[in-house]
Amino acid sequence: MFVAATWSMPLAEQLIAAEIEHAREFYGEDGSGATAMLPILHAMQNAFGYLPPQALPLIADRLNVSKAEVRGVMSFYHDFRAAPPARFVLQLCRAEACQARGSEAVAAHLASVHGLSADATVGQVTLKNVYCLGNCALGPAVLINCDLIAGFDAAAADALLLRLQEALP
Repeated sequence: MFVAATWSMPLAEQLIAAEIEHAREFYGEDGSGATAMLPILHAMQNAFGYLPPQALPLIADRLNVSKAEVRGVMSFYHDFRAAPPARFVLQLCRAEACQARGSEAVAAHLASVHGLSADATVGQVTLKNVYCLGNCALGPAVLINCDLIAGFDAAAADALLLRLQEALP
């Protein structure tokens, strides 16, 4: 399981410098500005598990953009998190193929029985809606952290959530 680093200004500075350097290598001098923002945001989230609020002014300053621009990019892309994630992130495919195979019933079951609705966290589990996990023929599909599960129905949801509860210290 992924273990995030705790916030560190020196680490954040290193991540920003490395991503700006990579962007410059690829884009030339244009890589030193906002062009490097997405790679920096990804590097920060990969290191810390989310985008710590103290990172945003640092990123804005290094890229010579406003904090509002950094927040705008961060909020536009749904994969960026402003808070640490739950221990388990359950991504339920809601694309057409999985809908046809029962993902809507699974979503309703998760909400009514377990209190889990989209973008909500209950205990150590967060439910996220996603639109295609690439497992269409075996849907509904879910991804729990990095493990793909096919044929995910209400019974599988109950069993998985029970296993996750048992895994908690």
